[in-house]
Amino acid sequence: MKPGYSLIQIVLHWLVAALVLVQYQTGGSIGRTHDAVHAGLQPDPTDLLLHSVHNWSGMAIGGLMVLRLFLRWRSHGIVPDLKRESPTAAAARLLHLGFYAVLLGQAAIGFIASYVTFSIAPLHVFGANLILAMLVLHIGAAIIHAVMRDSVLIRILRPRG
Repeated sequence: MKPGYSLIQIVLHWLVAALVLVQYQTGGSIGRTHDAVHAGLQPDPTDLLLHSVHNWSGMAIGGLMVLRLFLRWRSHGIVPDLKRESPTAAAARLLHLGFYAVLLGQAAIGFIASYVTFSIAPLHVFGANLILAMLVLHIGAAIIHAVMRDSVLIRILRPRG
């Protein structure tokens, strides 16, 4: 099989990336909405809308990540043989698997915080910060590959064929 990703894997990657950006743009509405309610005030209608967008986008990320995990398993397995890879390739695989775990966990924690108990919200904030740190590593690696002009970056831009 030619290295790279299928069109559906590429579309899912960029769709999840866009939804993660939505999460960071709408996340502040959660605190404002809850603060207003606890103060006995009516939350701002825009914050209520953004709160809803945040919740639904988070559930969409969870569902899309399950699909991505299935496609990854089907196309080239979940657990890499790290002993056979270079340290750089092993680090990249571990970061990618970490994204699957953290994004799925973040979706689950967000769902629980919204519909079961808000007491785990600090864990959700920690997850958001962890994702941000992982994104810095991921984007930094993408920039390095772009500067090196190797074939790594093109794999998530152009489907294998």
